Amino acid sequence: MNKTNHLTIDNVTLAYGQEDIVHNVSLSLSKGEIGCLLGPSGCGKSTLLRSIAGFEQVKTGTIKMKDQVLSTVGKTLPTEKRNIGMVFQDIALFPHLTIADNITFGIKTWSRKDQKVRVEELLQLVGLPEVEERYPHSLSGGQQQRIALARAMAPKPDLLLLDEPFSGLDANLRETLVPEIRDILRKEEMSAILVTHDQMEAFAMADKVAVMQAGRIQQCGSAFNIYHEPKTRFVADFIGLGEFLKGSIKDEYSVDSVLGCLVGDEPLGYAPGTSVELLIRPDDIQHCEDSPLTGRIVSKWFRGSHYLYHVQLDNEEVLPCITACHHDHDVGEDLGISIELDHLVVLPMCDPETGVCDLQEAEVVQAQAISLK
Repeated sequence: MNKTNHLTIDNVTLAYGQEDIVHNVSLSLSKGEIGCLLGPSGCGKSTLLRSIAGFEQVKTGTIKMKDQVLSTVGKTLPTEKRNIGMVFQDIALFPHLTIADNITFGIKTWSRKDQKVRVEELLQLVGLPEVEERYPHSLSGGQQQRIALARAMAPKPDLLLLDEPFSGLDANLRETLVPEIRDILRKEEMSAILVTHDQMEAFAMADKVAVMQAGRIQQCGSAFNIYHEPKTRFVADFIGLGEFLKGSIKDEYSVDSVLGCLVGDEPLGYAPGTSVELLIRPDDIQHCEDSPLTGRIVSKWFRGSHYLYHVQLDNEEVLPCITACHHDHDVGEDLGISIELDHLVVLPMCDPETGVCDLQEAEVVQAQAISLK
């Protein structure tokens, strides 16, 4: 698969009136890759997606696909000339048209023979080969979403944009549908960008994830790297569960904290004596009845196969801890814990009142320079 840039967004700023909504965003996507814009509501991810589609003009920067300029200052290629497909949250199938007619809506200029071949090909691909004469209301929500995907893919677009397409579906359906749609896109070797606020959707769908906050990309990378190596406090807070412990850098590989001296497997990048915060994920703390280290349970959450406890230490700092579901303890009990932590994630200490971290601006600038490669 060709790994040269298929889509390039270079230093793009977007504004509504005088207010900048997206700030100096740069990222790229290779042919056949699936990217994701992940972030909370109002962070600018849908606005950025709309600019790729041609619905929003850029204030600064350039958007290119296959070496063709789609948008730059003072010039915007019309949406209908971009060869970009879109799938929306509300699905928006035409209720008065059959499934076959819905799919062929965007390929009416094709010959009838080619239309029929493409419909049959796509219905087979999405696992619904026998529904071409049915109407949308006769299908389930998951089936309708597959048909919406087939309709968007019918003209063989250069890029597919998915704007929170799974948010209206129940959790169980999303869990099965998301990887299925990823497989469908893989078979078509189609580049795509998903917009979502759900990190599990992002992890299940995307090759690369761009985490956005307040119109800026905080970090881009694989789901694994974003989870295990967050570059900013926001990314560490937004992705996964975790708590922060106060710590002090001891040497290149270790940090002192209430848990003792913890040694990591990579250089930490801070001078000895630097005050930092140490990220602790629930899977870093294990229940151990014989451990001399204990904490008092301040909250518990039953999650089916396991419990998630929050355990308060003697200095009042709180740790998350996952135990098997048969280890059922009450709030207020003491719980023995052990540390299973070899990769240390440390971030600059934040001001408890303002939430501003030392070096935070430098980290954001560094994260801005990372692109989806």
